[in-house]
Amino acid sequence: MSQRKVRVALLFGGRSGEHAISAATAAGVLKAIDRDKYEVLPVGITRDGRWVVASDDPAVWELRSDRLPEVTAAAGSEVVLSSAADGPQLQVLAPGAVPEVLSQVDVVFPVLHGPFGEDGTVQGLLELADVRYVGSGVLASAVGMDKHYMKLVCAAHGLPVGPSVVVAPRDWPQRRDDVVARVGQLRLPVFVKPARAGSSLGVTRVDDLADLERAVEDAQQHDPKVIVEEGIEGREIECGVLGGRGDAPPRASVPGEIVVDHAARDFYDFEAKYIDEGPVRLETPADLPDEVADEVRDVAVRAFEAIGAEGIARVDVFVTPEHRVVVNEINTMPGFTPISMYPRMWEASGVSYPELIDELVQLALERRTGLR
Repeated sequence: MSQRKVRVALLFGGRSGEHAISAATAAGVLKAIDRDKYEVLPVGITRDGRWVVASDDPAVWELRSDRLPEVTAAAGSEVVLSSAADGPQLQVLAPGAVPEVLSQVDVVFPVLHGPFGEDGTVQGLLELADVRYVGSGVLASAVGMDKHYMKLVCAAHGLPVGPSVVVAPRDWPQRRDDVVARVGQLRLPVFVKPARAGSSLGVTRVDDLADLERAVEDAQQHDPKVIVEEGIEGREIECGVLGGRGDAPPRASVPGEIVVDHAARDFYDFEAKYIDEGPVRLETPADLPDEVADEVRDVAVRAFEAIGAEGIARVDVFVTPEHRVVVNEINTMPGFTPISMYPRMWEASGVSYPELIDELVQLALERRTGLR
């Protein structure tokens, strides 16, 4: 009698501004996952938060220059995840019909980016449903998503972070002059960012404080909480971290580098990441002295452990001309298309994209839910 395949619910889309990027990540996973080993149940989340049975055709969800993929209610019947005596289940809800069990679920792979997916909210739901899932738990996901608290936690663990100013929701309307004064103590240029968003959405480079007001208000379109970071002179280096099996320590990939043609683009923004990659070059491995590459990998693992991350994370750092490594941010569910930096760095480290997917699912299966 053949053994039942492991059932993986691939969860993508979501309510954040990174909806399309999540769908593109799902396309990559659908193409590469080992179908002889895993039964895949694609579940899309619409922008208004509905869960629907989604197409298993990767082409539907691929990112193209002429359109961005979108999960809609028309994609399929609505589904819910629920607990049952024999394990977590996906149930189909059709109007006027008794809920139908779509399948039992062994593990959820939430390739969700940004708020309402990467920030601990979905992770909390999965914990309540007592279902194993890929990636970090509730607290690590929330800390990794919030650049303010990520910096506090990293600094408390002795990791170097750049100077910044946090603009809380009430600060801008009530204490604007104080905010401007505090930002004025940072060295220009500064980068104004939503505190809890990704894919460079709402990020503005400010070279003149006269432009700060517009930059803050642009960032607040994505998050009422804003962080203003002092620009750091240095190379933008990234490193992939993969959790260890059992009690083994986390593993770090070779570092990669984002090389931006600053004559064509100010920084590595959303368009450069996903639409027009012309001014950008991704180098894996990064051309770094061995001792600097080792320091990047060490800092990446220390940052991963500082926030309590699990399974997967990409740690972004700056390497200054003096070879000082400064933590920029941590992504607990990084871009995961086959051409994204995280899989590319692991490919250069000897782990193929299908092998990486398999390892992440296996790590999730061996980890229990709840306190650990």
